[in-house]
Amino acid sequence: MPDYGRNLQFGSFVTPLNRDPEAVVDLALLAERVGLDLVSYQDHPYQNGFLDTWTLMSWVAARTTSIRLATNVANLPLRPPAVLARAAASLDLLSGGRVELGLGAGGFRDAIAAMGGPDRTVGESVSALGEAIDVIRGIWDEGNRSPLRVKGRYYTVDGAKRGPAPAHELGIWLGAYKPRMLRLTGAKADGWIPTINYVNSPDMAESRRIIDEAAAENGRDPREIRRVLNIFGGVGRGTEPWQGPADDWIERMLPLILEHGFDTIILGSDNPSDIVAFAEEIAPAVREAVAAERAAAGTPTGRVRSAAALAKRAPGIDYEALPAPLAARAVEPGDRGYAALRSTYFTAGTPGLVLRPSNAEETAAALSYARAQGVPFAVRSGGHGISGRSTNNGGIVIHLGAMNGVEVIDRERRLVRVGAGARWGEVAQKLAPARLAISSGDFGDVGVGGLATAGGVGFLSRSYGLTIDHVRGAEVVLADGRVVRADAENHPDLFWALRGAGAGMGIVTSFDIEATELGDVIYGRFAHEVKDLGAFLQAWGRLTESSPRELTPFLVVAAQGGRRIAHTTVLWANDDTERATKALEAFLNLAPVLDQQAAITPYAAFMAPQNNPQDGHSGPNFRSALVDHLDERTTGVISGMFDKGETGYFQIRTVGGAVNDTPADATAYAHRTQNFALAVVPRGSAADLKSWDDIDFRGLYPSFESHAQDSALSKAFPPATLERLRRIKAAYDPENVFRGNFTILPATGV
Repeated sequence: MPDYGRNLQFGSFVTPLNRDPEAVVDLALLAERVGLDLVSYQDHPYQNGFLDTWTLMSWVAARTTSIRLATNVANLPLRPPAVLARAAASLDLLSGGRVELGLGAGGFRDAIAAMGGPDRTVGESVSALGEAIDVIRGIWDEGNRSPLRVKGRYYTVDGAKRGPAPAHELGIWLGAYKPRMLRLTGAKADGWIPTINYVNSPDMAESRRIIDEAAAENGRDPREIRRVLNIFGGVGRGTEPWQGPADDWIERMLPLILEHGFDTIILGSDNPSDIVAFAEEIAPAVREAVAAERAAAGTPTGRVRSAAALAKRAPGIDYEALPAPLAARAVEPGDRGYAALRSTYFTAGTPGLVLRPSNAEETAAALSYARAQGVPFAVRSGGHGISGRSTNNGGIVIHLGAMNGVEVIDRERRLVRVGAGARWGEVAQKLAPARLAISSGDFGDVGVGGLATAGGVGFLSRSYGLTIDHVRGAEVVLADGRVVRADAENHPDLFWALRGAGAGMGIVTSFDIEATELGDVIYGRFAHEVKDLGAFLQAWGRLTESSPRELTPFLVVAAQGGRRIAHTTVLWANDDTERATKALEAFLNLAPVLDQQAAITPYAAFMAPQNNPQDGHSGPNFRSALVDHLDERTTGVISGMFDKGETGYFQIRTVGGAVNDTPADATAYAHRTQNFALAVVPRGSAADLKSWDDIDFRGLYPSFESHAQDSALSKAFPPATLERLRRIKAAYDPENVFRGNFTILPATGV
């Protein structure tokens, strides 16, 4: 009888009694504190002595940080599957991927009917459960743009919108005992969750055989199905089975795992001492014994994918060679989480594998593995990826999103350690209690890693400077797999290059950044109707350059219904309302005002995360330029592009001010005379936008450039800067491993 080799889990089954709700929650907190993997709850909505299971799980999710939560099992007849799917996915998203869905066909027919539920026979309940699984899976299939239609006898969904998708591959575990339910488990479910006392006819061996045969008949590997077993008892409270000392538990549990294939054992007890003993004595001993048996028997372990998922693997990637620490979190084209990770916000991609390392060492392993494959690889910090270079087709993506920590490591020095996988909205929220902020792009979903290696133009630019101007150190994975610290004393040449050309030098996994003191800010938003675009842009530019440094305005000009509407967003970097009002009011005189607003708000609210889906909705099509002034030549080119229909969307981000206080040779971002960063979205291809080359270029900002022509590199980096970068590249990446983002060729003969 098989051991399926799945990782072991241990959990608790807590009775959701409503007479002392806090005691129920305390047992979950205890289970987390002693290291159990999950806590589960029965679901009997007709039981007036119980708390509602979904309300309880939501409360427990908010009170805990790591333990997973499961229904054991949800009462399907009283929880419509489309609504249940959204409830489970929502709680999974809110809890950071900590929910599993145990699901039952529904016993206690009279009680269900008394609550207004359907009165179904056993056979009808099984059929309804099969239909419900289809509905739930369909709702979770957010990447499928077609409306969901399931036309069953018991559940019909006709044109429902799909989503949200859960945060992780949320499992559906069926509470099954009889042959028909067991066959449904093998055909459709992710797990089997019986209670040991009820597995008798058929017995464990026969139940396992039925599930495995049904799985094989449906093209599934039986190892895909998690086997979860509820055991009710107490530790050291008697001589009966599951009432004896810890050693007896261990001896009895080993055959359940090694012979019957169970991998998750859940203790049903509301006694705190049982939970502690189960977690601290029994679980570790069982893990150790099973590991030894598996090693001796050569039992394959690790994640199991379905035949359908395996068929979607990309050629040229040796999936079986993936190191174990990476394999557990890796996402392939056949995985349910693939749709949320394949693309960036702007760029659609179809990578063959997405690796999600959780620290620098795993990132080094991911890089080594990616280099050994015969496919391209890209590095993604988790933000928008406007340049289109952080995904690919058929290759590997190293996704840094798991490294998203934000920690104030020295409040006196305002020094903050930020993971490269964080987004700036998250950073702003974490720093708000300390009244600190870091200049962080123009949107809360912008990723830290891309911004803090390319430059860091944001709404604090004129008062604070670029993000890179305040980076004090970085943890970097080099091309050869070494993990090094780069700062003014350690690898200073690499540290110089990382600040402006970091994507070409290594994979930065964390930054130490000096924040600025900042609490409330004042923002303004204005909409102007523009008749003479060139004249408006010149006036807007002069006003910006003459404004106090506390003011940083950004501009978007869009063609809307035959009109040109200029949208200005202004941030004043403190709460001095008197000076801010004077500076903001000056923008009202630029052109007829269609709309205006201003308010005092915390910076964290202004830079709030949006959590927009990364579904590649636009595609990479941007051109950029840095200019000293919005002069007649520059504004004439922009106005002409609108006149000729070459674009309908144009942006200006202001730099200057504190940005230009930093010497040009202090970082690899050498553009310290310019006041404006321009970006345009061509209506045709970026390469065909010939008018753009008529602008008086003083450089360009790589993060807003999707055009790959050779001249773009020389505009991004002046000759002396580029030559220095090539020498550093030769020292740290002589084989040009990091060539996917503005390729800097290593110098030769050095």
